[in-house]
Amino acid sequence: MSERGSPFAFVDGALDRADHLRGDSNALSALWSQAGVIVLDADGRAFADEGKALRVMRGAELGGGPGTTTFLGLRDGKAWFFADAATLAIEAPNRVDLRSAATYWPAWQASVFAQARALQHWHQRHRHCGVCGAAIEFRRAGWLGVCTACNSEHYPRTDQAVIVAVGNGDRLLLGRQAGWPPRRWSVVAGFVEPGETLEQTVAREVLEETGVRVRAGTARYLASQPWPFPGSLMLGFIAEAEADTPVANDELEDARWFTVDEVRAGLQNDWAKADAEGEGIVLSSPISIARHVIRAWLAEQDAARADN
Repeated sequence: MSERGSPFAFVDGALDRADHLRGDSNALSALWSQAGVIVLDADGRAFADEGKALRVMRGAELGGGPGTTTFLGLRDGKAWFFADAATLAIEAPNRVDLRSAATYWPAWQASVFAQARALQHWHQRHRHCGVCGAAIEFRRAGWLGVCTACNSEHYPRTDQAVIVAVGNGDRLLLGRQAGWPPRRWSVVAGFVEPGETLEQTVAREVLEETGVRVRAGTARYLASQPWPFPGSLMLGFIAEAEADTPVANDELEDARWFTVDEVRAGLQNDWAKADAEGEGIVLSSPISIARHVIRAWLAEQDAARADN
């Protein structure tokens, strides 16, 4: 993985969103010729060169002006745009998915890709007005949808979800989904519901998925990560729970308590070989905040041991 300041992907190198430029077509046109353009196909894969590095198109290379492209922001004074491949008569030697980009590309390029993919997903799935059903027209350089009939305004949507390392003493609660490789385990996660605090979501999701009761007042926020698969914001927590026996529900194939030593070994095992025969569990990918909250829990356990 390329070096990054953050312990997970899609955070480092975020662009200056430059909201003030989104409605200024003259300013965007003036930036276009020197702009960098990331091109995505209909499946959300980025155009890449023969070595599978990002193929950066230039505005001057594409000609014309920004047109229907989406303005992403500024980096070192240069504008960046996202273009849908369907609108351009160009091809690329290769196409790279977002998870691969997060693993191998420079961190800032993966962050730009994630932003572009999230906006593309919104555009693809919000083509009609939720009020009257008429077609939506995208304005403000792709950041505002306006109904062509009733003039209702629509904005990009991000779905908030919690992801939590739940401990009971020196044990960590982990679960696994049926479709995962046989040795893959991770922490509990779930979406925030209307009228619910983040702490309430932590307690509800853990109880619903595992039958384990989170102790009131123990949920602590750690960090967040944009997760454009397809359009979420993951909010990382640590929490303490009662010594309940985990009982998996329909979402999980299994849920169990694991010891500090088992968790440590799981982090050391190769995350990409979860489907291979081997000893112990394998934990989440390094690009995910899931691994970060697990490491944070383990660090607290190690600190507590050192103090005793």
